Amino acid sequence: DVKNHWKDNGKEFFLPIKVISKIFRGKYMAELKQLWENDRLEFHGSAAPYKNYYTFKELLNTCYTKEWIPYCKKPFDGAESVIRYLGKYTHRIAISNYRIKDMTESTVTFSAKDYKNQGLWKEITISGEEFIRRFLMHVPPKRFVRIRHYGLLSSRNKKKKITLCRNILGCKKYISKLKDMDAPAII
Repeated sequence: DVKNHWKDNGKEFFLPIKVISKIFRGKYMAELKQLWENDRLEFHGSAAPYKNYYTFKELLNTCYTKEWIPYCKKPFDGAESVIRYLGKYTHRIAISNYRIKDMTESTVTFSAKDYKNQGLWKEITISGEEFIRRFLMHVPPKRFVRIRHYGLLSSRNKKKKITLCRNILGCKKYISKLKDMDAPAII
């Protein structure tokens, strides 16, 4: 609409899904191909064969023959929603202790969501080497800084703590001026 808000007309999407699918597939595959040509992709473990031009080309051809079904949904409801959404993921570790169910000298068993089966939880047992390889995929690259907040800005009870701080500092007169502004304008 005029205010750039999502407007659901209760009908089909404004473009046929097959058209969106072909456009998305074309753009995605073109970008993937360009990344490969510019040597900006890394292949490890079972994906290592794709370093070879012909093997990678075969993968691209296979992807082009598959039917792609993009998922179109309502966009985020402003900057605040994006920040809340990203906040859930920037503070996580690769796997938490409660998900590790069992360890032996050679294997690790852990629980994981099976997205091929409606996201149901299941237990997976893999070799210790494979577990470490997967875990290390979540270690950030050299000089990469993770976002961390402690104390008042920690995720737990953040809203209450910030409200308390504002009250202690006497910020109520400023908050009333900010109420009608959206998050990007305040920032």
